[in-house]
Amino acid sequence: MIKKILCLTLFLFISLLILSSTSYAMPPSSDTIYEGIDVSNWQGYIDYNRVKKAGIDIVYIKSSQGSNVTDPFFKLNYTNAKNNGLKIGLYHFLTARNEDEAIKEAEYFSSVISGTTPDCKLAMDFESFGNLTKEEINNISLAFINKVKELTNKDIVIYSDAFNARDTFGKELASAYPLWVAEYDVTEPSNDSNWSYWIGFQYSDMGRISGIRGFVDRDRFTDDIFLSSNESINTPPNTVNQIEYYTVKRGNTLSGIANEFGTTINEIAGLNGIKNVNLIYPNEVLKIDVTRNLEEIKGNEVETGHTIYTIRRGNTLTYIANMFKVSIESIVRLNDIKNPNLIFTGERLRINN
Repeated sequence: MIKKILCLTLFLFISLLILSSTSYAMPPSSDTIYEGIDVSNWQGYIDYNRVKKAGIDIVYIKSSQGSNVTDPFFKLNYTNAKNNGLKIGLYHFLTARNEDEAIKEAEYFSSVISGTTPDCKLAMDFESFGNLTKEEINNISLAFINKVKELTNKDIVIYSDAFNARDTFGKELASAYPLWVAEYDVTEPSNDSNWSYWIGFQYSDMGRISGIRGFVDRDRFTDDIFLSSNESINTPPNTVNQIEYYTVKRGNTLSGIANEFGTTINEIAGLNGIKNVNLIYPNEVLKIDVTRNLEEIKGNEVETGHTIYTIRRGNTLTYIANMFKVSIESIVRLNDIKNPNLIFTGERLRINN
């Protein structure tokens, strides 16, 4: 008798656990699931032909951050992903600290993506809040989203980790805009937020996909991620250059950094307000205009596994390696270069994809 009671108690306990875990699992908005990734300049050059063959359906691409930073690989990622038949989403990393700044960032985001034809809802990535209150965070989000919708006529999805979906973003946002939730090491996201379902689920930041070096975020999306129409975004293009940030290392010189990035000492000095070009400090963060780098990358032909780059006047292997996010050693080995300090204008180099 005692054994029966114990078994029944154990059965009820396990059943309660199962019911509890089930009730706290947030379901997808539909049964149709698409495999996806989200990318930025951190992934460097991506071979989207291989990505497509690996079973990826959707790629979300970072376009911009703040009110003056364009991801240096945005246009290249967009063009190559489109050309290989992937469905495209675009996202902006929001840094605003008040509603006026949010509107400026919305204008900048809309300007950067002008002329593109995304397949998926535009995404707001707001995850770094500083000392903002919850009310301020929600007001900034609404100001940004409303302005983007006004300028682009596109629907928006909110990207958020599970914690902030529960504790930061409020019911007004949740009732009006769908959720792309990030929660790792779980099979389903937890259902203790103001949203009742997800249309995007980022389940890992350590994914491995053919065609991409290193880790990449992995996602699942439902068919509600797609826009209802595929019209191009026609907001006026912004002429602000594309900016990257470089942290000065011990032993760096301004001339060496300029050489690495294919720019000039005077351009870096002017962009960063440097008075003495011979005086920079370790851990100082410099803004670098990489617009020309992207234009160079775009013009290159691609063969299986490699990009073919034609050396230009003034190029060094350091500059080329930095531009393509590869090591000097890999270029030397792949092209059988005997003297890394001796390369010639017009010479064609193979670069690993």
